Amino acid sequence: MEKDRQGNYLTKEQIKNQKGTAMWKFFLYSGLGILIFFIPVTMFGGSSILLDHLVTAIQKVFGDNIKYYTLLIIIIGAVLPFINGTWRKTTFDLFFTLFKILGVAIGAMVVFNFGPGFVLAENIGPFLFNSLAINLSLLIPLGGAALGLLVGYGLLTLLGILMEPVMRPVFKTPGRTAIDAVASFVGSYSVGLLITNRIYKEGLYSRKEALIVATGFSTVSVTFMVVVARTLELMDHWLLYFWITLIVTFLVTAISVHLPPISTQKKKYYGGKDNTVHEGFEGNRFSYAWCKTKQESFEFEPLLKNIAVNFLDAMKMTTSIIPSILSIGFVGLVIAEYTDIIGYLSYMFYPFLFFWPLEDPGLIAEAAMISVVEMFLPALLVVEADIVTKFIVGVTSVSAIIFLSGLVPAILSTDLNIKLWKLLVVWFIRVALTLLIVTPVALLLF
Repeated sequence: MEKDRQGNYLTKEQIKNQKGTAMWKFFLYSGLGILIFFIPVTMFGGSSILLDHLVTAIQKVFGDNIKYYTLLIIIIGAVLPFINGTWRKTTFDLFFTLFKILGVAIGAMVVFNFGPGFVLAENIGPFLFNSLAINLSLLIPLGGAALGLLVGYGLLTLLGILMEPVMRPVFKTPGRTAIDAVASFVGSYSVGLLITNRIYKEGLYSRKEALIVATGFSTVSVTFMVVVARTLELMDHWLLYFWITLIVTFLVTAISVHLPPISTQKKKYYGGKDNTVHEGFEGNRFSYAWCKTKQESFEFEPLLKNIAVNFLDAMKMTTSIIPSILSIGFVGLVIAEYTDIIGYLSYMFYPFLFFWPLEDPGLIAEAAMISVVEMFLPALLVVEADIVTKFIVGVTSVSAIIFLSGLVPAILSTDLNIKLWKLLVVWFIRVALTLLIVTPVALLLF
């Protein structure tokens, strides 16, 4: 007899009732989610997804006044660590709190047009604030609210079960990690890491499996990808960019799990307790996945509540990341603009680029190098480049996964206990593999 996720048995009548009651939510709301994020629509003189059009419409309505909203978000983000006391929890928390304060200073100087020339240089302070901070301050909460349609009504469960036969042979992880992977890609790496750490502590992942998920699937969400695509003017090729990025990211993960340092990790469980259960089923996989999706329909949240909860969570994320992204992005751009550090370090990626007929392989190498600081910085370096360069860099910035301004401190705050230098090795492997894979694809497509 079938059970719901709490282990309660379901009657035949309950299963039958789902067909005529709750399942319309799966079709309608999941369909709306797909429409909002994946179906290009022509509006405002251009073709893009509805989420992007909504941001454009808001910016048109409020005009230049939107900058005050973004500055308010940055100020709130810098003040909150002092209100809730998180600034003194760890060295990393203190470090990022200081960067949030720097973000307030940079934002204020840009909005009110005062301060040093290198801050107000058009390609640094104003560019970061207008092209990145403003877009993110709108896209994250709006995208977060809409993401509830994709993840809250059964689509995630359906995809997770259908992907089970792929996960173990390809990624060396249990089938349930497909849910983590999809949650990260359509939600955020922070959501994915929360799920991963919780399942690891429950003894359902080994440490090695949890590390594969954390470093291989916990990439930025579709919402963040929209920001990258907007910055690089790739929205006319949105579906191509999205699917190529998804395929390359997971292909790189499939390769990297067989390489050190991930391949050398021991398969041990949290607290020494292995609680894994291999769930079997009769019949075909799609029927089983559909049955599980119907069971989940009993737990569907009301639409408005779902949207409200996801919107509030997204607003918390917005206030948390916008100040530090602005300040870390500023430091990264200043280093790239006024020093040769990034240029020298980028030589490590030249062997993966120079045998291709690229317009500016050195620029791609620099963008790849700076991805370790912040995943948005590569896009900012190539905004004036040709479309092949933009496409390669846009995919690489997402597929790299590991970056110091966000994912690294998030992983280090979990119970996975991996050293920083190993994360940096994983980053290098992922970037090198991505360049080898996506470069010929971009040259073929464009």
